[in-house]
Formats: sequence, C-alpha cells, structure tokens
Amino acid sequence: QVQLVESGGGLVQAGGSLRLNCAASGRTFSNSAMAWFRQAPGKEREFVAAISWISGAVYADSVKGRFTTSRDNAKNTVYLQMNSLKPEDTAVYYCAARNGVATFRQDGEYDYWGQGTQVTVSS
Repeated sequence: QVQLVESGGGLVQAGGSLRLNCAASGRTFSNSAMAWFRQAPGKEREFVAAISWISGAVYADSVKGRFTTSRDNAKNTVYLQMNSLKPEDTAVYYCAARNGVATFRQDGEYDYWGQGTQVTVSS
C-alpha cells in the first residue's frame, strides 16, 4: 500500500519559514516525479513545485525564489522549504507522486496523494 505522509505544517508569522516533509512508503519513488500542491479555503487546488531527476525542480511563479523543493531518495522523502512566507501562502499543502518521471503542473497527472498539512501565515 503506497502512502505519502506530510508533516511540518503549522502557524507562522509573515516573513517566517517552514519546512514541509513528505515521507513515502510502500514503494520507492526515486525514479518518479513528486510535487507539492496547495488549496486555500474557497479556492481550487494549485501547483506549487515539482521535482524529478530528469527535469530538476520547477516552481509556480507565485513561490519562485521563496520556496525550494528537494528530495532524499535514500529516505524516500521530499521536502518543501518555504521562506519569506506571506499570508496568501495560507493553505493545506499536499504532497503528490506519479508513476512517470516527467513533472506536470496539473494535479490530474499525479497518482498518489498525501492527506495534507495545514500552513497558516499570520500578518
């Protein structure tokens, strides 16, 4: 059974930092693209970042320069370092993985999802 478990969310003041972790189990994702999405209240889920060995890391324009995604294949874990957080970054953040190596910005391209972790940025 494949599982993705996010952790590291919480409440932070604007300008602060958080690091989200996504630990995968049930299979190895070292050759797979993994991604982060987020969903704010009343809004659709949106792409944040993705990473794979073939394309490296890609980011949404809204987080470029502030967020960094990385992975540790030995731990089957992907990370999202979030710096200079803004109130508009408040959302539930989801980790996702797909069976292929290419990264996509569309959530429908991903096969596995975590349960999400809440990030709240106060002004």
